[in-house]
Amino acid sequence: MSINVLFFARYAEAVGFDSLEMEGDFATVEAVRLALASDPEFAVLNESSLMCARNEELCGLDEPVQAGDEVAFFPPVTGG
Repeated sequence: MSINVLFFARYAEAVGFDSLEMEGDFATVEAVRLALASDPEFAVLNESSLMCARNEELCGLDEPVQAGDEVAFFPPVTGG
């Protein structure tokens, strides 16, 4: 299956780009995260405060993933 993965804010800065297309058999957002985080380039995705979205809707890491989905990873948003 093919999915589009987006990175925002300091996650995009850490990996050096804001999106990539991935091929693989991913059951959940967590499976996508684990596949990426196994590479030191994506170590930022091991943060416990990581937030994620599937198809532009906030979700948990247990959210199912289907072919053609867009998965986004971003740090928590803070304001003042």
